[in-house]
Amino acid sequence: MKEKIVQTAGRQSLGEFASEFAHFNDDVLFGENWNNDDIDLKTRCIITVVALMSSGITDSSLTYHLQNAKAHGVTKKEIAAVITHVAFYAGWPKAWAVFNQAKEVWKEDIDENMSTKEQYQASIIFPIGDPNPYAKYFSGNSYLAPVSSSQVSIHNVTFEPGCKNNWHVHHAKNGGGQILICVGGKGYYQEWGKDPVLMQPGDCVNIPTGVKHWHGAADDSWFSHLAIEVPGEDTSTEWLEAVK
Repeated sequence: MKEKIVQTAGRQSLGEFASEFAHFNDDVLFGENWNNDDIDLKTRCIITVVALMSSGITDSSLTYHLQNAKAHGVTKKEIAAVITHVAFYAGWPKAWAVFNQAKEVWKEDIDENMSTKEQYQASIIFPIGDPNPYAKYFSGNSYLAPVSSSQVSIHNVTFEPGCKNNWHVHHAKNGGGQILICVGGKGYYQEWGKDPVLMQPGDCVNIPTGVKHWHGAADDSWFSHLAIEVPGEDTSTEWLEAVK
């Protein structure tokens, strides 16, 4: 039996003050439109979140629709990918605002019997992913999870405490480079000849081509960042010595 969406918020909140608006909200928008079979409920939930995010609406109505999306099968991985994709069209600040709410909606209970890795995964919205295939260029364990493969390549890179990647340089004939956005924990970014820069959730680093650098976790914290590959011509990465 198909689940039916029922809404009474209009009448509960507005009552006789705006009875006609309450009728349109409860009986037409949710009563008829939301129960239209032409679009399945999961898709309809995603569309609604995208519309609210694009409009810059991040109040309790967005929280409700994020909860509704989760209730109708949208996973943490899927909502993270949806918000990331829409960020390129609707704006990065809007994405951060929505992520802050989505993290609460998809927050998992942290069990003290969980491993430290499992506890850390429960604290962030992006998946940690699988062991990093570039492990030979990292000191310590790291993990890689694809977020987007269209338009631009985006991966969530996670470092265990103390893990760092080697010094390296991004090359390109034209364009190229990389953008890092911290999405969990605490870590550092350092360019050759400069002091390390602390990175915490929300911090962004732009890495031009030709700059020798490394990034990795603080000794006492896990660390995750989105690695956004800037499109370019003849791009490559030159891996160098380990960080001492």
